[in-house]
This record gives sequence, structure tokens and C-alpha cells, in this order.
Amino acid sequence: MNALPALPKAWMVVDKGRIHDFGSMDELPAGDFQEEIDLKGAMVMPTFVDSHTHLVYAADRHEEFVMKIKGMDYQAIAEAGGGILNSARKLQDTPEDELFEAAAIRLQRTIAQGTGAIEIKSGYGLSTDAEIKMLRVIARLKDRFDIPIKATFLGAHAFPHADKEKYIQSIIQEMLPQIYSEGLADYIDVFCEEGYYSKEQMCEILAAGDKYGLKAKVHVNQFNSIGGIEAAIEYGALSVDHLEVLSEAEIALLKDADTLPVALPGCSFFLNIPFTPGRKIIESGLPLVLASDFNPGSAPSYSMSMVNALACIKMKLLPEEAINATTYNAAFALELAAEVGSITKGKRANFIVAKPGIVPASIAYHFGTNWIDGVYINGEPV
Repeated sequence: MNALPALPKAWMVVDKGRIHDFGSMDELPAGDFQEEIDLKGAMVMPTFVDSHTHLVYAADRHEEFVMKIKGMDYQAIAEAGGGILNSARKLQDTPEDELFEAAAIRLQRTIAQGTGAIEIKSGYGLSTDAEIKMLRVIARLKDRFDIPIKATFLGAHAFPHADKEKYIQSIIQEMLPQIYSEGLADYIDVFCEEGYYSKEQMCEILAAGDKYGLKAKVHVNQFNSIGGIEAAIEYGALSVDHLEVLSEAEIALLKDADTLPVALPGCSFFLNIPFTPGRKIIESGLPLVLASDFNPGSAPSYSMSMVNALACIKMKLLPEEAINATTYNAAFALELAAEVGSITKGKRANFIVAKPGIVPASIAYHFGTNWIDGVYINGEPV
């Protein structure tokens, strides 16, 4: 992960939205090009791939931010009526068109910050109608924006009422059949954590999702280790996300699996909880992925540059490792490695042009600053 191939003094040809070719300026090809752009030595790198977000929601939760400053933790805020259920109440009362327009603005800003492929989850509906509404918004985003977007069904984000078994059955018997009939999701997710979904409940939901062709991408080990990683691996999960609490035994399990570990340092920073042991994961030989976890409650930032910086500063990743974790590896976490994640012939021409003087280490070193001069999606400037 610390190998980041670079080509100094280079040219790149884009054709029909794809990377046609590239090479050294010593071998600049002759040709009648429609347009030539001189970047004057600026660094070009692939756009970020954000494999874990909750971009569709009804409203920010500023009030909970203040509660957190006053000393309440994530779980205490949830018990006081905040958290996921707060977002669910607001979303259930918000019309689909309003949700879509707000999400479209967020996604446009996210792309301008350098993200060229993204995953978006449901999970703030917690009823059949509201979950379907969220997934339809994501489908509309796919139609409006010309970047790869993957949709994940996260009906099992929290329990909306005390009858847990009744809600699980509504996921299995009502939501999943309708999602399948409308083709609304690529993946299925469960928040496996104490106070939310047990390992056994997660397995029941993942098994149901598998019958509808939905591969798992699950929340595990954010606050506690309750067997979610082992169960996720057994169900062929594409990724396990969060991992703030991670044992040596669980790392060993991941080494023998095809399931990718995904860290969400923005959440650790905002909630002031431990960071995923990224250094240990990498040194064990695993391909770490980094994502934003962008959501209104625990990670209200879509900046993958900030994710990159936090990984270097707080998780001790090298700059090259952080870039690979937010681009190349992240593309695999969305099964998009053939489309995005690197400057490669045939892939989409989704790339970032840096400001003068920026090098790979600058992204983390100049944390919180705008180092991006331009973002290109399918060869066109955003």
C-alpha cells in the first residue's frame, strides 16, 4: 500500500470520457487533438472513491452537536431522542422531491471536493414507505449525476419501536421484495452493535438479502466486538466498516477472507472515539479502505481530503497509503475497480488537478485547506 506509481512530466489523452493513453513528455504523440490543456506541472491524481456515506437525509443535527460539546456521548444522545431515530422522524415527514434536491446539492459539493464515485445508504427511513423513498432518491441521483453511484439498503440501522421482531419481519417480508422488484439497491447493510442489531439478527437479515441478490456491506465493531466480523465473513460480505474496536483474532479472520476492512476516521474524530487501528491492519498485510461515513449525526463532512489527513495524522498511515486507501482500494470496496480508482487506460477520466506545488504528502500536511485546482468527471471539468 505504500507504493504509489507516479509519472513526472507526463501527458494524458482523454477520448469519449475515458483515459485513452498517457506517457512521458519525451514521447509525446503527434495528433490532431480537439483541445490541449497545459497544466504547467500540476499533479494529476484519480478522484476519490467514497465507499460509505449516508448522503440522503432530511436535516442537519446541529442541536446534537451542541449536546455533544456539553458532554453527552453518542449513545446518551440517542437515548435522549436524538441519533438515528431523530433523522428518521424528520425524513419520514419530508417529501421525496425535497429530499432529492437537498441530496443533489450535497452530491454536487462532494464531487467538487474531489469524489468521483460514491456509495449512498438508506437507513433514515425505518419504515417501508420511508426506506423506499430514500432508495428512490438515490436512484434519481444516479440518473442526474454521471459518476458511479452504488445504493445500499440499510433498513436495519436502528429499531423504530420496541417490537424488534416485527420490524425485522417488515424488512424481510415487505421492504426487500419491493426493493428487488424496483431494482433499488446494490447492497444490504446492518448496524451490528450493542443496543442495535445482534449478530443473530444481522445474520437473519443478511440471509434474506442474499436471496434477493444483495451482497453485504455492514457496520461492525464501532463500539463493541460482538461477533459481527466473523458472521459477515461467513455471509460473503464485500466489506466490514468502522472497526474502531478490533482484536488480533478478528484481523486474522480478515486475512483469510475476501472481505475488505473499511475505516471511517471522520466518525472517530467527530465523536471523539478511538480510531480504527489502520497501521496494524496494513502491517498485517490487509488492503485497508478509507471512507467518509458522511452523515448528519456522527460524521457531517464529505471531505475525502480530510479523511486522508486524519488517516495520516491520527492513524499513522503514510501519505501514499492514504491515497491508495481512498482511491484504488476503495474502488474494490464498491466493485468499481474496472471503472475508477486509478489513472489507467480504459477507465473513466475522473481525475483531480492539484494547485501548483502540491505533492501527495500535501493532502494531509495542509489539512483542511483547498488544494484542488480542478475536478474532471468523464474528461469534463466540474
